[in-house]
Amino acid sequence: MFERFTKDARAVVRGAVDHCAEAGGRTVGAEHLLLALLDREASRASFALAALGLADRKDAVRTALEETRRRAGLSRAETEALAGLGIDVSEIVSRVEEAHGVGAMAGDGAAGDGKAGARRSGRPGFGREAKGVLEQSLRMALARRERHIGDEHLLLAMTVRPGPTAEVLADHGVTHASLTRVLGGGGEAKAS
Repeated sequence: MFERFTKDARAVVRGAVDHCAEAGGRTVGAEHLLLALLDREASRASFALAALGLADRKDAVRTALEETRRRAGLSRAETEALAGLGIDVSEIVSRVEEAHGVGAMAGDGAAGDGKAGARRSGRPGFGREAKGVLEQSLRMALARRERHIGDEHLLLAMTVRPGPTAEVLADHGVTHASLTRVLGGGGEAKAS
């Protein structure tokens, strides 16, 4: 599948691995792919994000992703469902971080048993969510009748896969519908 990735999409994948490694993680997640997309300039995805007004709010997205990681990757809907059962996720996070340090619930496998997707080379492996985004990006390209997978397909894939990454994007105005509108049928950015 990677032979179908454009130069920009490959750069996103490499950037995601770098973000994961810099954070001390062993498993690349969808959030690492999004962070790598936010780093891109002069690509279809970066133009789409700029057209949707995200260019000025990248730091807010990074902060929201970090908060999600601190909650062990739980989405707001999951946090609310647990609250309905009388479980206060914020309180749990506070207690765990008090005992084990900030970010202890990040779930990146850095302090785990090595089964979190680490490769023998020490480079982070891809987790279920990241693999799902990569697979979905192929479906997105095929649905748009495009031969190659670009970084815009990775971004589109993130908006349709349920979870914290899609939630953070939606909170910042980036949904599948808004991206489709901006990318248009021919791939040219249009005003939203």
